[in-house]
Amino acid sequence: MLVMSAKDICKSYGTDIIIEDVSFSVNKGDKVGIVGPNGAGKTTLLSIIAGENEPTSGDVFIRSGYVVGYLKQKDHFFSEGTVIEEAAKTFTHFYEMEEEISSLEKAISDTNNPIFDQDLEAYTHLMDEYKATGGYSYKSELIGVLASMGFGADTHDKEISMLSGGEKTRLALACMMLQKPDILMLDEPTNHLDLKMLAWLESFLKTYKGTIIVVSHDRYFLDRIVNRIFDMRGTHLVDYRGNYSEYLVKRSEREEVMRREYEKQQKEIARQEEIIRRFKQHNTEHLVKRAQSREKRLAHLEVLDRPSLKQAELKLSFDADFQSGKDVIMTEELSKSFGEKQLFKDVKFDIKSGEKICFIGENGVGKTTLLRIIMGEEEADEGYLKIGHNVDFGYYDQGQLLLDENETVLGEMKNAYHLYTDTEMRNILGRFLFRGDDVFKSVSALSGGEKARLSLLKLMLSGANTLIFDEPTNHLDIESKEIVEAAIMEFKGTVLIVSHDRYLLSKIPDRILELRHEGIREYKGKFDYYLEKSSEFDKQDNDIGGDENTNDELSAEDERRRRKEREAEERRRSRRVAELEAIIHDIEAKIDDIESEMCKPEHASDVFYLREAGDKADEYKTELESIYDEWLSLQEDE
Repeated sequence: MLVMSAKDICKSYGTDIIIEDVSFSVNKGDKVGIVGPNGAGKTTLLSIIAGENEPTSGDVFIRSGYVVGYLKQKDHFFSEGTVIEEAAKTFTHFYEMEEEISSLEKAISDTNNPIFDQDLEAYTHLMDEYKATGGYSYKSELIGVLASMGFGADTHDKEISMLSGGEKTRLALACMMLQKPDILMLDEPTNHLDLKMLAWLESFLKTYKGTIIVVSHDRYFLDRIVNRIFDMRGTHLVDYRGNYSEYLVKRSEREEVMRREYEKQQKEIARQEEIIRRFKQHNTEHLVKRAQSREKRLAHLEVLDRPSLKQAELKLSFDADFQSGKDVIMTEELSKSFGEKQLFKDVKFDIKSGEKICFIGENGVGKTTLLRIIMGEEEADEGYLKIGHNVDFGYYDQGQLLLDENETVLGEMKNAYHLYTDTEMRNILGRFLFRGDDVFKSVSALSGGEKARLSLLKLMLSGANTLIFDEPTNHLDIESKEIVEAAIMEFKGTVLIVSHDRYLLSKIPDRILELRHEGIREYKGKFDYYLEKSSEFDKQDNDIGGDENTNDELSAEDERRRRKEREAEERRRSRRVAELEAIIHDIEAKIDDIESEMCKPEHASDVFYLREAGDKADEYKTELESIYDEWLSLQEDE
């Protein structure tokens, strides 16, 4: 069933054409990923569909009655209030129903109520609706979704004005998940999410019954979620069926067909022009007429555009001016807190020259702080840190805070590397797609992707032998991400990366170090190995104890013991789920029995019975909420 379509959408700002003649249709249940280079108009298209931006021409049609939810990259909240208050707005209708239920309960307990039968019927109908629409479970759902986005009970009363940009994005995403609109539109939803949050979001979206349209540069996410790809580049949109990996194959095939058709046509044009030249050369009336006829046909030929199969690419490579010693970084029992908040403790690792190490961990565990401690920009509270001989750090910060917002692009680079002439520096900037007047742009006016490219250029010219990246693929389009990954893989020095980019984690690291509040877990492999091994750990951090740093060097006996423990725990969990479901069924039946009895004519005027029965039903409902909480918690642990 068609739920949305667009016809001949165009958007321009002055002479700058962003989108041109874009048409598409979306069916119910489609999960569409929009990809393309930065500046291709992906966010503009979403805002047009959402009705927040008017197209220059063209039309968007959305099926009548369908609710559209739109998660923007920023500017999510204009209201005051707390985290829990904002999220709870989704369930205003339940609060209104509860107030009406309470009012009707008082009305039917009044023996002198002249419209008792009418109120009783309204009460019965409302209770049925309340139950059918999830009135008994919405509070658990609210708490569960907030927790999945990193908002535990201790953050519920936090003012929205005090949230960071990333926290606001996560809260907006949580609110959108709770609303469950018919058409869910998400602009870069995986930004600011750690691996645990990403896994939850993917699980939610896979089973989402509505239609999804998502702009994303997260290749791993696109592979797991979408069944269609809208490729936007050169002001146009091309629709491909399949996930991201399938899109890559089909796009390559399409471009090859376009190249062949263009070359074939060009050969035919050249052949016709040669025939025309020869006919004219003979200068006979008959041949001249034939030449003119062919010229007319050639003039009416729709000439194919030369396929621009390659976008302009930045040219990135990292080279160290000199080598470091074999031992690069060694830590023992590093700990760090801010006030009463413990980030991490007992952090121990040893990094050798040439290794490529990726750090992962939940948001707020202190990954960026650990990088700053390694570089000497932050002091650890406790522990030992040793930096090896001839180690020269180069740092890429995810917020580009090391850039001077008041400088121009050219000025920023000349300040850092003043030995280059203006001409030399402009040539280097051209390799990073800063061409012409772009070099005179203010740093403050650059987009996130442009700032990322400028920071990468500064790092490339540094000549450092130990590169430290904090979320290097944020703000970059997919093509640029792949170029950065290739440059990192070819670098001969040492690399430390903090990243949640699972595609990057699947390609680059020799080891993955998971930073936890209790220390480091080490995985001697890439992301697939991490997924395999991390599932073998106990799911509750408090049960891990002193085995943190010996995780993947277990004996065969230990492996068997842990497997049996996991299997036993799974059996216990399954038994408890079954027990809770039986209890839930029993309590719901009791509530139904009580409410059915209350509706019988013989009890209609028995105020004392109705009050006592209503109180008993409320007790069962309170008990049911608690049991649903435990049941939901066990479901999320699956």
